[in-house]
Amino acid sequence: MPTIRRLPEHLVNRIAAGEVVERPASALKELVENAIDAGSTQITVRIASGGLDMIEVTDDGCGMGPGEIALALERHATSKLPDEHIEQVATLGFRGEALPSIGSVALLAIESRPHGAAEGWKRAVDHGEVAAEGPAALPPGTRIRVEQLFAKVPARRKFLRSPRAEYAACLDIVRRLAMARPEVGFVMEHDGRRVLAVQPREELAARVARLVARELAQDGVLIGAERGAARLTGVAGLPTFNRGVADHQYLFVNGRPVKDRLLVGAVRGAYADMLARDRHAVLALFLEIPSEEVDVNVHPAKTEVRFRDPAFVRGFLVGALRHALESAGQKSAQQPSMSAMGSWQVEPVAGASTGPAARSLGSLFARAYSPSPTRFADSRVSEAGTAWRAYEAEVMAQPAARAEPVTERSEEGLRYPLGVARGQVAGTYIVAEAEDGLVIVDQHAAHERLTLERLKAAGAEDALARSQALLLPEVVELEETACDALEDKAADLAGFGLVIERFGPGAMLVRAVPSVLGKSDVQALVRDIADDLAKNGDALLLGEKLDLVLATMACHGSVRAGRSLSVAEMNALLREMERTPRSGQCNHGRPTWVKLAHQDIEKLFGRK
Repeated sequence: MPTIRRLPEHLVNRIAAGEVVERPASALKELVENAIDAGSTQITVRIASGGLDMIEVTDDGCGMGPGEIALALERHATSKLPDEHIEQVATLGFRGEALPSIGSVALLAIESRPHGAAEGWKRAVDHGEVAAEGPAALPPGTRIRVEQLFAKVPARRKFLRSPRAEYAACLDIVRRLAMARPEVGFVMEHDGRRVLAVQPREELAARVARLVARELAQDGVLIGAERGAARLTGVAGLPTFNRGVADHQYLFVNGRPVKDRLLVGAVRGAYADMLARDRHAVLALFLEIPSEEVDVNVHPAKTEVRFRDPAFVRGFLVGALRHALESAGQKSAQQPSMSAMGSWQVEPVAGASTGPAARSLGSLFARAYSPSPTRFADSRVSEAGTAWRAYEAEVMAQPAARAEPVTERSEEGLRYPLGVARGQVAGTYIVAEAEDGLVIVDQHAAHERLTLERLKAAGAEDALARSQALLLPEVVELEETACDALEDKAADLAGFGLVIERFGPGAMLVRAVPSVLGKSDVQALVRDIADDLAKNGDALLLGEKLDLVLATMACHGSVRAGRSLSVAEMNALLREMERTPRSGQCNHGRPTWVKLAHQDIEKLFGRK
């Protein structure tokens, strides 16, 4: 049997480096965090070849003397733990392994000068061995330079990615830390080119918009909520302002950038009924919580945290986000694509070949109309469609004061936020005139949101009033596991008007549906709900699961594209949108309306 032996110091440092220094971005993170903890107000980062060749971090912090520099290069030596209460640490790093670990796998040079000192001091370490030491000329602060990372550890070097990929990781690190500390100014250069610069003491919302996406200044809402000792601030993008990947979600706990599954899940839950499953919100959230309620020392890089009461944290985030998004009302991200705007400028020529652009524009304006009795008489509407329209007219009836549709160009009518309906295009889009421009509404997307909000509100009403019994109960055949999931949630679904019960091993019996859905496809509705429950499993809280189920119900009960609406129906839809929270986006995160301002229309015709 081999004997147990103590490992040499240089090998211990290289093993520690494997935990702390995975790639250039990891080393950069440790250096910038040290600069922040030193009380800096300005930090400059310079890298070459994505950090593979060189990383340099300069700050104007407290600085170090010769003895402190030597001690900082030893393992488990730190100034960030004044006592032994490790659970109450308030700094970004405190393990005391970063500098010796980096110095064991690279050429590391530290130059530092405390405030008030006559001169600075320099100490260089070449892969764990002291290479040089002596006086240095620099202003008060610290400059750390890392070169030849993993040059003598080829097994680690060959697993690094390309300089472009490593640069992207370094930029992400600096961007996150710059958001976490708006009181500190940051400058970053890559291969001599400045790629990031923010001024110190900048407003949080302005810095987030500058670093994440400038559109957040218009298409975001401010977050400000408190519950007990917990506080949440930040900026959250509107559901219509989303991305295909989750790389624009920045989460911070007590000023520390983290990538925590609990927080990511809470964000997903808050946007559950406002985003499609393959879309992700854009936001930056800053959670402040007592240090004894969170453990930050569960990962060597401290990118993960553990909460003492995870249910409280999740509920707090979901509630604060939803409240902020509801306060936005019918606001929507108004960012039409350039190709869509360009299509407005295609001039249809009579007798010309009907290419795709000309055909779409020609048919678009040829089919624009104000509905008339003759048009409705000629339209082919099924008996079920007629019944649904009568029901919808009753549900969406205007208040008594607005019972008469506005048909003239009155100033009173134009003052509505979404204007007055002037017609319908392609049986899908409502064209309305507002005081400040032209509004186009997607009738299906808009009514889908209104139906969902009505379903949620129905939870406080009498069960009989929100449920419509089927004359003949309908049997829906499903897999046994799907039936089990539906049976477990039968009582909750009944609270929203969907009454189901088990009908053998592989079938469910539907006795009633939510009255707000009218005549919907019961088979498709129950199958979609079963799919939702199967897909999410136990990953979501009960309330969030039910929100997804309600979104599925709302989609089945919404006005479909291709439905002809009267002027009264269109105006009723617009007025209800103005009264309904979050009506600016459908349940999948798409905008329900867009607006062309008067000046935009004038530009289209060359008037400006």
